[in-house]
Amino acid sequence: MAGLFQGKVAVVTGAGLGLGRAAAMAFAREGARVVVADIDSKNGQLTVDAIKKAGGEAMFIKTDVSREADVAAMVDKTVADYGRLDCAHNNVGIEELPHPITEGTEEQWYRLVDVDLKGIWLCLKHEIKYMENHGGGSIVNTSSIAGLIGAPGQAIYSACKWGVNGLTKSAAADYAKKGIRVNSVCPAGMKGTGFYKRMLANQPGMAEAVVRMVPLGRDSEPEEIAEAVIWLCSDRASYVTGAVMPIDGGFTVS
Repeated sequence: MAGLFQGKVAVVTGAGLGLGRAAAMAFAREGARVVVADIDSKNGQLTVDAIKKAGGEAMFIKTDVSREADVAAMVDKTVADYGRLDCAHNNVGIEELPHPITEGTEEQWYRLVDVDLKGIWLCLKHEIKYMENHGGGSIVNTSSIAGLIGAPGQAIYSACKWGVNGLTKSAAADYAKKGIRVNSVCPAGMKGTGFYKRMLANQPGMAEAVVRMVPLGRDSEPEEIAEAVIWLCSDRASYVTGAVMPIDGGFTVS
């Protein structure tokens, strides 16, 4: 039986680890040819290898999403090598260790904004440029519960993630008539990510404290978030655009 994305092409940024790798694997499982984009060549290639080992098709493109030339080249190479671009999961993100807003620096501001907000904007810009002239497509941006509520000690990160949700809604409104759907997912604590590992190393007890606030009583697995990404990109979500979807075990239920 054909998968949800048989004959289609999907780009996943930040696909070297965590949610990006899980999403890339899920797209491939459903029949897509997958472009694995990441600044980390080693882990990006490991994702490609894992997809091929499972019988899928994928290629790696080294991409710094904060550089417009890199993002434009990523889309161009995708279309040149695979002939089309149907779906994109804009997933790259970095974080800051918690600190009071009064102790933040311009360097921290520009570092996070360049990747977490500008990077999403650049990906949307170049993906949509192709999709609006080639029959539409579907895009999912990775935001965070920090884009829905205030995140203590993470003002810059929160500002970026609120911005991602704003970009998502604006793009959805602007391009719906071109057949382009744009949505975002907002995970809470997620195992297997670089952020999760750094939190454990730098903030002992923080992971347990966060879990205590989650009604389901645990952190998510990247594969659980990836399933929502896959659904939003698929034709099964054909009437969904501009959605900002919490996938947080109930963290933001109240």
